[in-house]
Formats: sequence, structure tokens, C-alpha cells
Amino acid sequence: MSEDLHNPELYINRELSLLEFNRRVLAQSQDEGTPLLERLRFLCIASSVLDEFFEIRVAGLKQQEAVGASQRGPDNLSPSEQLRRIKATADGLVEAQYQVLNEVLIPKLDIQGIRILDEGDWNDKQKQWLKRYFKKELAPIMSPIALDPAHPFPQPLNKSLCFIVALEGQDAFGRQIGRAIVQAPRAFPRVVRLPDSCATSPYEFVLLSSIIESHVSGLFPGMKATGCYPFRVTRNSDLFVDLEEVDDLLRALEGELSSRRYGDAVRLEVDVDCPDDLEAFLRAQFRLNQDDVYRCNGPVNLMRLAAIPDLVDRPELKYPGFTPRIPDRFRQAGDAFEAIREGDILVHHPFDSFAPFIEFLRQAAADPQVLSIRQTLYRTGPDSAVVEALTRAAASGKEVLVVIELRARFDEEDNIELANHLQSVGAQVVYGVVGHKTHSKMSMVVRREGRSLVRYVHLGTGNYHQRTTRLYTDYGLFTSDPDIGEDVQQLFQQLTSMGKAGRLKKMLQSPFTLHKTMLELIDQEARNAAGGRTGYIFAKMNSLVEPQVIQALYRASQAGVKVDLVVRGICALRPGIKGVSGNIRVRSIIGRFLEHTRVFHFENDGDPKLYLSSADWMGRNFFNRVETCFPIEDPAIQKRILAECRLYLTDNCQAWQLESDGLYQRVQSTASERRSAQETLLEEITGG
Repeated sequence: MSEDLHNPELYINRELSLLEFNRRVLAQSQDEGTPLLERLRFLCIASSVLDEFFEIRVAGLKQQEAVGASQRGPDNLSPSEQLRRIKATADGLVEAQYQVLNEVLIPKLDIQGIRILDEGDWNDKQKQWLKRYFKKELAPIMSPIALDPAHPFPQPLNKSLCFIVALEGQDAFGRQIGRAIVQAPRAFPRVVRLPDSCATSPYEFVLLSSIIESHVSGLFPGMKATGCYPFRVTRNSDLFVDLEEVDDLLRALEGELSSRRYGDAVRLEVDVDCPDDLEAFLRAQFRLNQDDVYRCNGPVNLMRLAAIPDLVDRPELKYPGFTPRIPDRFRQAGDAFEAIREGDILVHHPFDSFAPFIEFLRQAAADPQVLSIRQTLYRTGPDSAVVEALTRAAASGKEVLVVIELRARFDEEDNIELANHLQSVGAQVVYGVVGHKTHSKMSMVVRREGRSLVRYVHLGTGNYHQRTTRLYTDYGLFTSDPDIGEDVQQLFQQLTSMGKAGRLKKMLQSPFTLHKTMLELIDQEARNAAGGRTGYIFAKMNSLVEPQVIQALYRASQAGVKVDLVVRGICALRPGIKGVSGNIRVRSIIGRFLEHTRVFHFENDGDPKLYLSSADWMGRNFFNRVETCFPIEDPAIQKRILAECRLYLTDNCQAWQLESDGLYQRVQSTASERRSAQETLLEEITGG
């Protein structure tokens, strides 16, 4: 154990690890085993993930570089060095994205009668229809800006579609303009489906960018557009709120949201054919250098293509549908409270339905014996049945308390609107703790039963968002355990009164006990192994970054503890290093559903400890968020969770193995049996 566990070579840079996650997502678009339209979706998801990476992570590194920040992470890379490595990796990812689109997906879609038409593909009838569409629909609301001293360069919105146009000829005032900027109307879809009257295939689409490029000269009477090139600027989208000075978090965020659209530029995407002088002109306007430019051999925003699968009714080119299961006890009892009283109930989304939770809230809203409902909301989505049930409960006179995290990234505006709505119907709304995002997922109903008050609780690893419960894997636990109920009550009181929660009976909490307890449990496995007993750790999460936890895992591996980690995204730990992490295996599962469960299992010398949590093993989750971690004590539920987790360790279809060099290799099993964790769970739980 003489190895220096602070050695930077033992840590993978978190930003480069996130780019490797992007590479794994992109690989799904290349996978012949994935349905064709789903491959297009994966390409769009990879593009969207890369967008957010630049908006948040690259933007932050640029700020650090600008102020000369000297603080470094465990890998000891400076901001400048990270940006250099990011550029090299991101260039390759962007090239691969467009290669997949142009050389693989577009030809395969074309074979299926799903065509994305360039100007050169339009026949006379289509040209006429598109010309009318431009003239009647687009041109009346477009405002081209010729660039001169009276018309300075505009400031495009973050990630909005724009064009730089090269012009010849004089304007109405006899001036030689030379250049202009055209911004695409935000209200129009970026993908236009051609009507049956002029389509030659079942599904034919034209990109809005192609329509504008073809007809842009019509916006400049008397002049000729000699070139029209789409571009898009990505801006710093991280919100800044001075938490020491803020008096009203809602108002402070409302004021900050508008600045997100016009934050400092961090990336410029331009058409591959854009002339060098126009690219240099754009760079100068956005104060960017050459390393901030990415040439796009296709649409500058691939995410817009995500509309196509939704517009195409071809089920055989998509994942097959399925009906999530409703657990037997909920279905048989009808009464949610009766079902929960019989014992804890576990649901595993999306294989198990989210409907029981909605029904739980609806019954609580209508039940005269229910006195109060307390709920955390991080992301909910539009037209939320959860919000509808809470609204009904408040309107019926029940005590409804909702803790809304206003700073859920990119959902801030929705959450502000939600807070205002709930307050208007009589619910008590608080915004959590200033300086600590409330990321815990808790719901509690207090019901009078005879002379007693009984607490019914739901705890989860994911958000109360109906759409994502069909797309993300998450666990939820329904329980009426008195100790858990008392813990949850204390946690809600802490969030509203800011008083100390006191010692919780069963649950762990960030920022107080979760980090400390995880270190203790890991170290206990190390002591057990060192003493000749069996040591084993299984942990499944989205990200593993926190250095003290990584060092504890290294010590456990050195002591002989076998460690299996399933980490979907960022992993800063290097597995497989002799004498340090030789007993640690790290896998990532990328498939139909986004893996989102957090499961922590410790063998504990034959007396296993199993926890589910809202928290990843990251510094922000341990120290800067309000998180919950709850034990699973029912033997049958423990057995089910561990059996499901083992599926991820034997997956030979959608699994990637992390190597010690920080790169991932797709698991290629020699076994004849095909094993997919997600497909097995779909079949076993839903019968699909």
C-alpha cells in the first residue's frame, strides 16, 4: 500500500471522461442492432450532450483560464491544458457525427423512403412549393440585417440558427454592403415535411436552413447573394447568482435567465464551405479564436433532426412499444394506502409504471383522512399529473408543502412558473436551501388512522417527471416504515425551518452524513478483506468523481476487496492498475434507456447493507446539494435489486469496459448467448 494515492496519473480528467461518454452515445447511432430511427435519435442526443458540454463545462474552463485560476483537480491538468485536449477530442467527435449522418444514416433512411432533400434534389414541383412557402410564411417575418455603421453586428441568441450572407450589388441607397446577417425565425420548425402533393416518397423533408439558403436573395432586392452560410454560436449558459447577497431567489433567477441567451460565446459552428474570410469575420465578432471554431458538414444543429422520428409513422424502424407493469399489490388493493401498509413496494422505472405514484397522490388529494402532503420537485415537465394532484389537494384545503428547486439546470423557467402556479392555489412553496440545490426525491402523505397519524412515503433515485420515467431507469420505494417516515419529516422540516434535522434513524443525507458514511462502509470492506473475510462492493451511479471516495476504493482494492462499478457517464477512477485498482472493474451501459439508478451495496461480512440514493459520488452531490440515501431492508426487495444489478455485470450487448488509459472498449463476448440487461428487464417485468 505504498503507492501514493494522490498521484495525478491515477485520475482521469472529468471533462475528457464526459467526452468519452459522448463517444459511447454516438456509437449507438452506428450500431446495426439499433432500429434505424432510434439511431438517428442517438445521433441527435450525442449532439445535444456536446452542446451542453460547451455551454457549461467549456464555458467554465474558459472563465478559469481568463482569470488565471491556479486550482487544479486530482489529475493536475490546468484549464488551458484541458481546453487543448478537449479541442482535439471534440474535433474528432464532430467529424464522426457528420460522417455517420452523411455516409450511414441518410443513405439508409433514403432506402426506407425517408428522404432529407438538399436543393439539388428538388424537382420543379417541389421548388415551386418551397418558393411559395418561403415567400408566404418565412419572408414576412424575417429581418435581414445588412452590416454597415448604422446596422452593427447583431447578437444572436444562444444556439440559434443564423446565416452570414455575401452580397454583390448596391442597395436602394447606392451603397456597396458586402455582408449581411439573417436570423432564422424561431417560431418555425427546423424540419419541414413536404406535402403529398409534391412528395415523391412516403416521407420527404427539407431543412429550414436549405429553404433559406436557396431563397435568401429574395430578402435583398436589387442585390445578389453570392454565398449564404449557416452558423451557430454557443454561449456560456451557467447562471450566476450571488448567494450571499440574494434576498429573493426566484426574482434573482428571473433576472439572470435572460442573460443566459446572451452569455459570452464559447463555440462557433460554421458550414464546412464557409469562406475563410467570413469565418474570420464571425470569430472577431464573437471574440473567439481558431480553436473555438467547428466546421459542420451538414446542419449546424443536428438536434433539429430529432423531429424526424416523431414525424414518421414506421413502428418497425423504432423500438417496440411496451406496457409498464403495475405491481400486483397496487393492482389488487386499489387503495394505495392499504397496499403500502402491507409492506414496502419497490418500482423500477420504466419497466414498472409511474402510474401508482400518480394514483398515490390523487388518492391522497381526495381522501378526507389525509391531512398533509409534502413533496420535492426538481424536474416535472409540462402538464404534470403530479402538479395536478398537488393542485387538487391544496384546493381541497389540505396542507400542501412543495420544495421546488428553482436552479435545476435548463428547467429554471419552468420551475419558476410552477412555483407561481402552486402558490396561487394555496400550496406552501419554498425553494430549498440557498447555496445547496435540493436534489433529493421525497414525497410524504400524513393520514389520520384511528387515533394515530401514519406517514406514507415515496423515495426515489429520479425525478417526478412522467416523460423521463419512460426513458430513464430509476428506482422508487413506497413505505410506511415509521422510522423512515420520521426521517423524511425531519428532512422536510430542515428544508423549511432551516433548523438542524437531528440524527436520522435510518436515512443518510447530504451534505451531512452521506459522504462520511460511504467512506466508512468502503473502509469497513477493506478491513474485512484484510482480516481474511470476504470483501465486496457493488455501486451503480451516473458519475464517480469525488477524490476521497476514489482513494477509499483504491485502498479497498489494495486490501483485496472486489469492486464492481457500473458508471454511466463520468468516471475519474482508473481501474486495472496493478497494486492500486487491480480488483476494480468499471462498466458503462448505454442502451435504449438512460441508466439513472443509484445503488450502493456493501457485503459487510455476510450482513449486507444496500442503499438507494438520489446522489452520485461527486463532490457537488456530497457537499453542495441536499440529497437522500435510504436503506433497503426488506429481504425480498434486496434480493430483487441485487439480481437486477447482476444483469448489468453480465451484459454482453450494451456494455463498455473502462480501461486504465481512460478509454472504453465495447464488451465483445465470445459467449453464444446474447445478454442485454435492459432487454431482460423488459421481458421479465413487463412481459415485452
